[in-house]
Amino acid sequence: MKNKNYILVCILLTISISMFSQQGKQKRADTLFNKFSFVKAAEVYKDLIANNYNKDYATRKLADCYAFLRDPRNASRYYKSVVNQKNVPLEYYYKYAQSLRGMKKYDESQIWLQRYKDSGGVVNANDFSKDINFITSVFGAKQQYFLDRVRFNSKFSDFGAFEHNGKVYFTSSRDEGVGIKRLYGWDEQPFLDIYVTDVGSKKNVDHTDKVKGDVNSIYHDGPITITKDGKTMYFSRNNFNEEVETKDKSGLTNMKIYRAKLVDGEWTNIEDLPINGDDFSTQHPALNSDDTKLYFASDRPGTKGGSDIWSIDIYPDGTLMNIQNIGDVVNTESAEGFPFINNEGVLFFSSDGHTGLGLLDIFATIKNEDDDTIADVINLGTPVNSNEDDFSFSMNTDGITGYFASNRRGGRGSDDIYAFHRVPILSVEGVVTDAINTKPIPDAKITLFDKDNNQVAFMETDKNGYYQINIDRNQDYKIVASQNKYIDDYRTFTSKNIQTELITIAANLLLNPVPDVVKLAELNTNNLGYNSTLIGSDTTSVNNAQLKPIYFDFEKYNILKEYALELDKIVKLMTVDYPEMVIRIEAHTDSRGTFEYNDILSTNRAKSTYNYLISKGVNPVNITEYKGYGERRLINECSDGVSCKEAQHQLNRRTQFIVEKME
Repeated sequence: MKNKNYILVCILLTISISMFSQQGKQKRADTLFNKFSFVKAAEVYKDLIANNYNKDYATRKLADCYAFLRDPRNASRYYKSVVNQKNVPLEYYYKYAQSLRGMKKYDESQIWLQRYKDSGGVVNANDFSKDINFITSVFGAKQQYFLDRVRFNSKFSDFGAFEHNGKVYFTSSRDEGVGIKRLYGWDEQPFLDIYVTDVGSKKNVDHTDKVKGDVNSIYHDGPITITKDGKTMYFSRNNFNEEVETKDKSGLTNMKIYRAKLVDGEWTNIEDLPINGDDFSTQHPALNSDDTKLYFASDRPGTKGGSDIWSIDIYPDGTLMNIQNIGDVVNTESAEGFPFINNEGVLFFSSDGHTGLGLLDIFATIKNEDDDTIADVINLGTPVNSNEDDFSFSMNTDGITGYFASNRRGGRGSDDIYAFHRVPILSVEGVVTDAINTKPIPDAKITLFDKDNNQVAFMETDKNGYYQINIDRNQDYKIVASQNKYIDDYRTFTSKNIQTELITIAANLLLNPVPDVVKLAELNTNNLGYNSTLIGSDTTSVNNAQLKPIYFDFEKYNILKEYALELDKIVKLMTVDYPEMVIRIEAHTDSRGTFEYNDILSTNRAKSTYNYLISKGVNPVNITEYKGYGERRLINECSDGVSCKEAQHQLNRRTQFIVEKME
C-alpha cells in the first residue's frame, strides 16, 4: 500500500505541475498581449489551445492577436469559433463582423453586426460607412490608458520623460533659478536642458537638478535615452560641440545625436556620431531592449516626408553600421518622430501623417507573424491622444506605466508631461473539481454575485472544469459553483487594492457529491468508480444503486491485484467519504460446472471479498450480508450448452456491491 500511495502522490504531483505549467503559460501569454507583443502572445495561446487548457479563453485572445496583426483571414477564422462559445462576451459579435469586413465579406459582416445590435450592442451611426481600418476599431473599443498626476511640470516646455533606475530624466526649457537666461528666438523660451529627479519626488525641480557633466550646452539638449547598464547616454543637441556651432547652407543649426559616458557620476566624453550631418537633423534617440539598435528621427537624404524614423545597428565596440529607413508602413509624406521601443520590441512613435485625433498623435506598430516586419500602425486613442500635439511616449519595464507629452489645454506650460497607467482587463478564473477524486467537473454552472447578492454574470465550465469571467476592479464578489449531482460551493473574493498589472484572480471550487445513492449511481464510472447500471424497476430506492463490480479467474475466488484497487476505492468510500454507507455483497459464477460446485465457488468469492473489505477497515456492521448465487443470475446468453468466448464468461464471474443505505 505504501508503494501504491507513493505512486498516487507522484501522479497527483505530475498533474499539479502540469496544471501550474499551463497556468504559467497563460499568464505569460496575457503579459505579452498587454505589452503589444501579439506575435509572441499568439504562439503561446496556440500552445494553450493545443493542450486544451482554458481553450475558449485562449481562442478569444488568439483571435484578438490576429486582429491586431491586421490578419483578417486568421482573425475571422478564430472569431468564427469564438462566437459559438457559450456565454461569449457580446463584443465578439462586433469583432467578428469587423474581421469579416476586413476580408470584404460585407453581407456576412452585416449579419453579425445586426446580431450584435439585436443583442444590445451599441453601434455608431457611421460604422462600416467607409472602408476603415478594422484593427483600430478593435483596439480602440475600450479605454486602456488613464492619466496620473505629474508634479515636476513647469510653465515652460517639458517633455521626453524617461525612467531609468528609479530616476526620471526629462527635457525642459525651465531654466529657472539662474541670473542670466539665454532665450531661443523661435518662442522666446530658454533653451532646452536635460533634468533628472527621483521617481515620485514632490520637490520642485530647478537648475540644480540638471544632469551632471557636459551634456547640457548653451543651446538645445534633449531628449535622451540610456543603456540598460546606465553607463552610456544618447542625447539630442543642436549642432554644437567643443564650443563650436555649425549651421547649414540656409543658416540654420540642425540637430544631432551625441553619445556620452558616465564617469564618476558625471556625463562626459561627448562623441559626435557618424549618423549625423551638418545639412540635416538627427534627433530623438531610442534604444531597443538589448541596446543593439538605435532608433531616431531624421530628415536626411532618403527621407520620405518631413522626417522619418530610422534605425542603425550598434556593435559591442560601439560602432554604428547598417542604417535603415523603417519603411512606408510607419513613415508617411508628413512628419514622424519620437520613437520608443518597449521591452517586447514594439515601436511607438508620433506622427501627423497617419489618421489621428488632432495634430501629432502617438501610434504603436504591429508586426507580421511570419517575418517580424511591421505590418500596420494603430492609434493609441484617448486620453493619450488629443486634438493637439501628443508626443515623446515612453513605457516603463512593467508594461503598465509610462509618460508622454502634450500641449493640450489644461496643462501648466506650452508642453507638459503626462504620466499614464494602463488597466488590463481583470478576470476571475478557476477550476471546479470533484472533492472526492479531484477530477474536473464539466458543465458546472458558475454564477457571479456582487456585494448586494445581485447576479452579475453566469457561465458553464468547459470540459476541463475551467471558467473565466471578466470583472470590475475595486469590487467585492461571491462566486458559486453548482451542478445537479453535487452540493454547491462558493467563494467570496475582492478586486479591491490589487496591483494594476494583475489580470487574473484565482477562485477554484470543490464540489462534494450529493449524498443520494441514485445520483451517485448515475455518475460516470470514470469519475468515482460507480457502475451506472440499475437493477430492478424501482429507480427511487437506494437498493437500486450498485458500485462497480470486480471479476475473478475461472474456478478461482482469490482477489486479483487489479481488482484490489477497485476494492480500495470502496474502502475509502465507506470509511472516509460515506462512513454510514451500508452495502450487501452478491457473488456469481459462469455456467460451467455443476450447480452445487458453482454455489460453493460463488459463496467463497463473496466471503473473500467480505474479508478483504473488513481487513482494510470497513465496519462489518455496514455489510448486511455476503451471499453467493452460483450461476443463477447470468448477465448474458452464456448458459449451459451455449458456445461463448472466454471474455463473455468472464462477465458472469463477478462480485457486485449493492448500496442499501447512504446515511
